[in-house]
Amino acid sequence: MDSEQDLLNYKRVAAAIEFVQGHFKEQPPLAAIAEHVHLSADHFQRLFQDWAGTSPKKFLQYTSLQYAKEVLIQRNANLSEATFLTGLSSSSRLHDLFVKIEAMTPAEYQHGGRNLQIDYSIYPSLFGNILIASTTKGVCSLTFEDTEEGSIEYLHKLYPQAKFKNAVSPFHLQALSFFQKDWNTIQEVKLHLRGTDFQIKVWEALLKIPFQKLSSYQQLACSIGREKSSRPVGNAIGANPIAFIIPCHRVIQTSGLLGGYRWGLTRKKALIAWETAQHSRKDDGTV
Repeated sequence: MDSEQDLLNYKRVAAAIEFVQGHFKEQPPLAAIAEHVHLSADHFQRLFQDWAGTSPKKFLQYTSLQYAKEVLIQRNANLSEATFLTGLSSSSRLHDLFVKIEAMTPAEYQHGGRNLQIDYSIYPSLFGNILIASTTKGVCSLTFEDTEEGSIEYLHKLYPQAKFKNAVSPFHLQALSFFQKDWNTIQEVKLHLRGTDFQIKVWEALLKIPFQKLSSYQQLACSIGREKSSRPVGNAIGANPIAFIIPCHRVIQTSGLLGGYRWGLTRKKALIAWETAQHSRKDDGTV
């Protein structure tokens, strides 16, 4: 895999999504979007088809604000979507089935990871470079990396007393499997997380949001029996140390607005759109 080319392709896709969001009411044609990312229309069409498994037009529809609103309305109206609240989402509970969270001990939490050995390394992905870090028990951090320095600085702030080593770990490779298009051979991913009891509870609830579905902050609060705690729930979501695998990108505002995202709103749109495109690709029989 050409990691530099993959990163360039992601940046072009992200720039295209951002352009469409900024000119949504104009419904820009394919040629205009392609020109914005300095590609020919045909080249841009092929890039999108390869990246998302669907056409640029269909893909960009999924990134629109209207899509987010329609999905949220559908969730409120469709009784089958209540399976999210009960955790009975069948095969869609992929994250819940394959991700195991272990909270750090009170001593590890209080002392900022003292006596922990943390291995970290940077890897390419469909959505840009990621930094994955792990202890001897599992992945403790996965962040999208805009700058290597920023990612490492965040890791040191999260675990100021830990010992760090730039090294590849088997836990890293397990986490990377979640970024593949074919999840038939996905391995169990173990997470070793530093968080309060409340934060861990919120992160576990995030895992129950089915693939290709969205939830609101209010719905997530209700799912853990804290109906009046949307703001604390939002803060816990913002503190999520494991991007994508713990899918905080699937939480939007009750109004249908996408809300914020720690790793950038454009990346959040790309994540939601990519997941939905995989669903469309399966329905079309192209997988």
